[in-house]
Amino acid sequence: HLTRMFGVVAPDTENPPHGKGIGPTTDRDRSTGSGGKYVGHQVSSIDRPACMVAGMDQYVWNLQAPLGSPQIMGLIVAFGAGLLIGVERERRKGEGPSREAAGVRTFTIIALLGATAAQFGSPVLVAVGAAAVGLLALAAYLRSSEHDPGLTTEVAMVITYLVGALAMTAPQLAAGLGVLVALLLAARGPLHELVRNRLTDREVLDALLLCGAALVVLPLMPDRAVDSLGILNPRVIWRLTVLVLAINAFGYVAQRALGARLGLPMAGFFGGFISSSATIAAMGTRASERPASAESCVAAAALSNIATVVQLVAVLSLVSVALLQRLLPAFIAMGAVAVAFGAWSAYRAVKRSAAASDEIGGRAFQPRQALLFSVTVTALLYGSALLQDAYGASGALIGIGLGGFADTHSAAASAGALVARGAVTMPVGVWAVLLAVTTNTCTKLIVAAVTGGRRFLLALAPALIAMLAALWVAALL
Repeated sequence: HLTRMFGVVAPDTENPPHGKGIGPTTDRDRSTGSGGKYVGHQVSSIDRPACMVAGMDQYVWNLQAPLGSPQIMGLIVAFGAGLLIGVERERRKGEGPSREAAGVRTFTIIALLGATAAQFGSPVLVAVGAAAVGLLALAAYLRSSEHDPGLTTEVAMVITYLVGALAMTAPQLAAGLGVLVALLLAARGPLHELVRNRLTDREVLDALLLCGAALVVLPLMPDRAVDSLGILNPRVIWRLTVLVLAINAFGYVAQRALGARLGLPMAGFFGGFISSSATIAAMGTRASERPASAESCVAAAALSNIATVVQLVAVLSLVSVALLQRLLPAFIAMGAVAVAFGAWSAYRAVKRSAAASDEIGGRAFQPRQALLFSVTVTALLYGSALLQDAYGASGALIGIGLGGFADTHSAAASAGALVARGAVTMPVGVWAVLLAVTTNTCTKLIVAAVTGGRRFLLALAPALIAMLAALWVAALL
């Protein structure tokens, strides 16, 4: 009777349709008088009782299919994630009547429950399982709310179920999420200590502002130029602002961890690999805000130029080895000056008078100074574009030299590409790179003056000028 009502037949284990499983009879089967048999298969609805109803065949199919490597991997990931989270929760479960409701076994079973529900292939079944786990979590919370009003374990139960379900379709993502959840749960003490006792209200607000600028405002900025020269791109300008904010925040964290005398130089060195100009702007801002750490900020700004040299070598090694070989002694001389000046400035900062205060103060960053840096760089770019538009871009020297105002690495790459193609001679390529580094140095000097003031500029300018002089002398000898 079920077969006549739903048009479903039992699977033929010897001759399954298409060699895989079961499925409903079709109108074409009935119209050809197959009597409930699959066309081409000798399976009758009266030979065996029906095992399913119409509309469920796709879900039972998933269960009857042989478990291959993806299914096994998903189950292993679900088991491992549930076990990892459960071990962490078991350590905080407690004992006696007031203990938490879920431990290592419960979390492992919840993850496997999610994987099993996902294996059926039914979104409805996965949702029903999630609702059931949610009800269990609610019951656990009502039981323990009097002595523990927190929801961590209950929320962890739900996310463990979802991780188990995700493991059947995206095991790598599920494994990563499982580890992240376990780490987050295990870091309860350090996180509470950091948020409650270490961070100030001003630092928390600055962190929220940085996240908002990077994750909310930046994606909303239009990614297209709004001027005829193609320079004024709101997203690019705001990206520069976020970059300066991030470097300044990184310097602040390093300063908190290692002290101003060591933290800032290290932050400057690593920040240079992101953007030397932005690092100089960030250090100039901090030097103007905290004059006591000015020497450390100068050392950080000087050390950031080491990254400029390293990146120039790396870029030219990819586009033109011949041009790199020609300029390698000049780059070594420039880098040596940067290392020497940065090391000397860092030494002076470390050995400065013990009476100088090393107390951390001020904000992690100054949004106004970051915006000022973005506007300054954009103005330089716009001015160079106007000059290039007025005099034409046919001359490689003019185009690459003006491009150095924005980024010396891209300008050097352009020169290397022209030399590699034979579009320009080796001497022209050398002059192009030298001009690009020179204009980029001008950008750094202007940024240092705008963000750090006259004192910061006078302290940093000798290093930048000496680096540039070493580059030119070594290149022209």
